[in-house]
Amino acid sequence: MATRPPPAYGRAVMKAEPQLRTHRPGREKLEPGVSIPRHRHRGGYVAVVLSGGYQEAGLAGRFDLTAGDVAVHREFDAHLDHVHAQGAEILNLPLPFGTTLPAVFKIADPDTIARLAERDPVDAAMTLVPVSVVVPANDWPDDLAGDLNLNSEPRLRSWAHANGLAPETLSRRFRMAYGVTPAAFRAEARAHRAFALICESNAPLASIAADCGFADQPHLTRAIVRLTGHPPGFWRRTSIPFKTGGE
Repeated sequence: MATRPPPAYGRAVMKAEPQLRTHRPGREKLEPGVSIPRHRHRGGYVAVVLSGGYQEAGLAGRFDLTAGDVAVHREFDAHLDHVHAQGAEILNLPLPFGTTLPAVFKIADPDTIARLAERDPVDAAMTLVPVSVVVPANDWPDDLAGDLNLNSEPRLRSWAHANGLAPETLSRRFRMAYGVTPAAFRAEARAHRAFALICESNAPLASIAADCGFADQPHLTRAIVRLTGHPPGFWRRTSIPFKTGGE
């Protein structure tokens, strides 16, 4: 399953859907120089880099993560990883409910967090305090990822021409960097925006579909099932903190 990436972007294994993986709280060692194909996790979690490093590419962008960096993975986020030549050790922690932590940030003392996690992983996660940002990669695939993450629906052919790229080059190079085509990345970003609104608001599903750029509510439903395995109604019923007495 693991392959060695070439110097520039790495080589990700492309599948119709990202692999669904599980993670366990605690320390995890990543082998030197390997690539972990694009995958997603059923539950959210926080990865604290204790030593070494790796590049991660997901909806938040591409980041080179080293000791003291923290990556927050929301529920059903997909990403791929290219491990640096020295390998890496990370600490996986549960993602606290309702957290407002940024997607990627630095902390002052990862060793203290690791010691706290030995007693209580949830308490360790609650103790995370960002002290600075981690600067993302800044190549054109990252600019395109940022545009696709917005609700602006850029036309890919026009975007390629405006940036001096052939459409074929745009699709191929973006897929090398992020493990997925631009169109699929955009569809996933749209589904995540809708999923957040479904779980965190009482807005009608038809309104969410329109606001997030879906053709209609059935289109929204298909996208949410593809992302999560369940329809919007399931998530509405289980998102109790956002219910009102009249629902």
